[in-house]
Amino acid sequence: MARERSDSSHIRPVRRLLLAVLFLCLAVMVLIWRIDNPRVERLRSAITDRIVPNLEWVMAPVTAFGRMVDDFQSYTRLYQQNEELRRELQQMRSWREAALQLEQENARLLDLNRVQLDPELTYVTGLVLADSGSPFRRSVLLNVGARDGILDGWATMDGLGVVGRISGVGQNTARVVLLTDAASRVPVTVMPSSQQALLMGDNTGLPLLEFLEDIEDISPGDRIVTSGDGGVFPPGLLVGHVVVDRDGRLRARPSADFSRLNFLRVMRSHPGTSLSDPGGLIGPPWPLPTAEETAPNPEATAETAPPDEATDG
Repeated sequence: MARERSDSSHIRPVRRLLLAVLFLCLAVMVLIWRIDNPRVERLRSAITDRIVPNLEWVMAPVTAFGRMVDDFQSYTRLYQQNEELRRELQQMRSWREAALQLEQENARLLDLNRVQLDPELTYVTGLVLADSGSPFRRSVLLNVGARDGILDGWATMDGLGVVGRISGVGQNTARVVLLTDAASRVPVTVMPSSQQALLMGDNTGLPLLEFLEDIEDISPGDRIVTSGDGGVFPPGLLVGHVVVDRDGRLRARPSADFSRLNFLRVMRSHPGTSLSDPGGLIGPPWPLPTAEETAPNPEATAETAPPDEATDG
């Protein structure tokens, strides 16, 4: 214990002496750096030339740290610029999608305007609001209804061909059953053979052609148009073209693009002419009456004959 005290008693004066010398050297250096004198300036230059090159290894960590700070600041600026570019790119993508949608809608409307139809036919253009979204029912909903004069059974078209028929009318909306729906049955004519057929939907993209008289006269690529039978669809509306499936059955490839139904035309069908009295060209009712039915009845003749005049006397 006594030895430790003696050692500490010798260290304290030496520490104090070293601190005093250090402070004295620092004070001298400050005075030298503050004195404005040519000799002192030369001395400062000499000291700087002697000490600074030898202290490069000491300044290397400081220099590296400064570069790291600069690089980090540059990275921060680059990150901010990248985020701004990402936001601008996202906005540009949204604008591009909006522009594409407008372009598609414009093209659809232009296609609708280019279709040549019977001048007596009029139509109402409606916007497709939603589809059924069911694999068992193919239909879409339009934003036109009874307030626009829409009636059940009217045909609907896009810019190219028949899409379906109206099946259900509300005050402001109407439902369209597509040609591909399993409940769809449309009388059609296959051109140029002019054969009558029935287009039957089966929930696929290619409806079936049934009840053809002579299949050999039908070739893939023949045009299919509505026949007008039944008085529901106007005649001559383009439906599609004939194709043959893997099983050899005849089907129709619709001209309408069912994957991009944005606008539809609802064709106003004019009511047919009703006949009240038979004309001269209409024959007698079938079956024809027999000879017994056409022979005169004597009793009926006697009843209808006028009485004999009274004789004299």
